[in-house]
Amino acid sequence: MTLSVAQIDRETERLIDEWLTLPEVASRLELPLGRAKQLLKDHKLLGVRRGSGGPQVPAVFLQGNDVMKGLPGTLTVLQDAGYDDVEALRWLFTPDESLPGSPIEAIRAGRHTEVKRRAQALAF
Repeated sequence: MTLSVAQIDRETERLIDEWLTLPEVASRLELPLGRAKQLLKDHKLLGVRRGSGGPQVPAVFLQGNDVMKGLPGTLTVLQDAGYDDVEALRWLFTPDESLPGSPIEAIRAGRHTEVKRRAQALAF
């Protein structure tokens, strides 16, 4: 299976503190590497290229040994709104005074429904 993964820009990369390689994602989720790749392909997770290596995923996207609750649905809404992977990352990690914090912090705090509503509004 070949993954088409976008190259991240420096500005967006600076918004994210910690990254995981796909083998690290697979290990944390206790999945085979092929299943971790499938999560990217199915947009349950979002990964980008940093430098010349393979896809990397923001570590915050994982909670324990699972994908953060509410993240896959939000990624789908952002994709439906026309956001590419880098734009989606930028939106998720950019501070928003009205939340407060960033959308990804709100999702982590259990406010994923509110974040999805905001993402849906981007499509209109």
